[in-house]
Amino acid sequence: MAEYSKNYLSLQKRFPELISSYEKAGLLAKKAGPLDEKTSHLIQLAACAALRSEGGVHSHARRAMKAGATKDEIYQAAALLINTVGFPTAAATFSWVNDVIGKPSRPKKK
Repeated sequence: MAEYSKNYLSLQKRFPELISSYEKAGLLAKKAGPLDEKTSHLIQLAACAALRSEGGVHSHARRAMKAGATKDEIYQAAALLINTVGFPTAAATFSWVNDVIGKPSRPKKK
């Protein structure tokens, strides 16, 4: 079962039919084409970053890793945002990703 935030679980309890329909729409979208689960979560992570949704970035970073994404793939997904959503949003995304997967190691000096 996916990990959900307290806020999400509260909405689910208050509006069970609405949240059930929302979840079903997500499942149908995932089944609608050839993208694998890992790629889907990386795309959703990028969308959440563009919306500046810290919780969404946290959730999709965790779910992408669970689906097989490496830390490098997640960091690249964040890096690809720089020209699209701007440096401040991309930098915030790196911070939110770090919350989930830890601080990246520094490149070794030559």
